[in-house]
Amino acid sequence: MTGRVALVTGGTRGIGGGISRELHEAGYRVAANYAGNDERARQFEEETGIPVFRFDAGKFEDVQRGIADVVERVGPVEVLVNNAGITRDSTLHKMSFEQWDDVIRTNLTSCFNLCRAVIESMRERKFGRIVNVGSVNGQAGQYGQVNYAASKSGMHGFTKALAQEGAAYGITVNAVAPGYVNTEMVRAVPEKVLEKIIRRIPVGRLGEPHDIVRAVFYLVSDEADFITGSTVSVNGGQHMY
Repeated sequence: MTGRVALVTGGTRGIGGGISRELHEAGYRVAANYAGNDERARQFEEETGIPVFRFDAGKFEDVQRGIADVVERVGPVEVLVNNAGITRDSTLHKMSFEQWDDVIRTNLTSCFNLCRAVIESMRERKFGRIVNVGSVNGQAGQYGQVNYAASKSGMHGFTKALAQEGAAYGITVNAVAPGYVNTEMVRAVPEKVLEKIIRRIPVGRLGEPHDIVRAVFYLVSDEADFITGSTVSVNGGQHMY
């Protein structure tokens, strides 16, 4: 169904930008959240016609204000894609509390903040679609990423629990777990490390943003109304379970 209001966090670049564009082209009324790059966000808005909203998804009060702005300008959120995420890589014995806290707050606490802000409206309307963007590294772990792996693994558990709460109200809650995708974040990985990563992917390549976008697009559609509490792994066969 087109015309529904969809909010995508981290929605102006990378995978989030692709999700925002796909939903917009399909007729959703999209709101794209971003954290701080005003120039990039303005460029995205000009190119796509999608309104952008600056707020920190990891801060509860910011999210409350941001959602109120979205509701006023676009409408009540019916589709939520929790895509905001960062990395602050380090082995645990060298990791600072700030590196831990920044990642947990941005990646995991943001899920609580956003879902808490929209869940009552979804329950009242007896409809909602929530998709949380996790990671293969939240499923399999990754050296030097205890903070990131913990945050993404937490998202997968959060998804299953909230799915049980929302099912009776027409709200589905699912996760998509991307593998290594050809985005700015992955392209910043040293070339030799990236070559080793690709060798571990059975299909022999990095994912592309559209690989993830297609999975998210299906999960927010009316056709996916019998799928909830699931994690769709989109990783080229890198991790299977």
